[in-house]
Amino acid sequence: MSNPVFSNSDVFGEPRRNGARQGARPGGTATAQPQYGQAAYGAGSTGSTGAQAADAASLENMYQAPSATTADTKRLTYDDVIIKTGGLLALLVVVAAVTWNTVPELWPIGMIAGLVLGLVNAFKKNPSPALIIAYTVAEGVFLGGISIAFAQIAVGSSGEPLTSVVLQAVVATMATFGAALFLFKSGKVRVTPKFTRWLLIAMVGYLAFSLINVVLTWTGVVDGWGLRSGPIGIIVGLVAVGLAAASLIMDFDSIKRGVEQGVPAKFAWSAAFGLIVTLVWLYLEILRILAILRGGD
Repeated sequence: MSNPVFSNSDVFGEPRRNGARQGARPGGTATAQPQYGQAAYGAGSTGSTGAQAADAASLENMYQAPSATTADTKRLTYDDVIIKTGGLLALLVVVAAVTWNTVPELWPIGMIAGLVLGLVNAFKKNPSPALIIAYTVAEGVFLGGISIAFAQIAVGSSGEPLTSVVLQAVVATMATFGAALFLFKSGKVRVTPKFTRWLLIAMVGYLAFSLINVVLTWTGVVDGWGLRSGPIGIIVGLVAVGLAAASLIMDFDSIKRGVEQGVPAKFAWSAAFGLIVTLVWLYLEILRILAILRGGD
């Protein structure tokens, strides 16, 4: 998996094929299950007529009762994921807007806090709503400040409102999200082992390139966008957007597998967190492309 939120999860990962079947003992012998009526009456037993009538009435009530839903069984549903993802996105936007208008210079603190909280949440076996919300707030502070920096580069001295660039990036992010969801739901793009290996290799290569670029920029070897300047920067940005879109498709597949396997409902927080991580990355890459296209080096 490309997204560590899902790849490190025991519930969203690929099912383990260890050859053991449900109800089987470690030695391979299936556990014998009592046949209906055997435990209550036994072979040759003569249960009372009243007990038999009560048992028949209980069975009738069970058959007449409505089927249990995923909400009744406290299992993960798509609605759970949608609601929690929407709530986290709303919180992210509100915090980013407040930071934009009040203390945009705090974005480095938000970046560091978001990185730490992101790693903590990604490697937790059980989701912590409080930590996930804290991560969302930190990312909101980071995005609120860094968006101004990118928008100022894109707009320059043209007098165009800074918010126009940010709105373009938001619309492009949502459009890419919608396209990835359509491709996944339509079956035009399938998550296969080959697809997973390709994405993993591409992600490692992109990460290595980004780290080298950061080191060269911070040490003053290159100026501006570093290795991501000009046409090369645009090409690299488009590749990054493609990788983020592919990562979204992987996220959708992980969530689908979690719902089908009936994982506990609490993991909707993990699913929402994973989607937020990918969407933040996608938004930043699109915003960077706009800044390079409109602001030059």
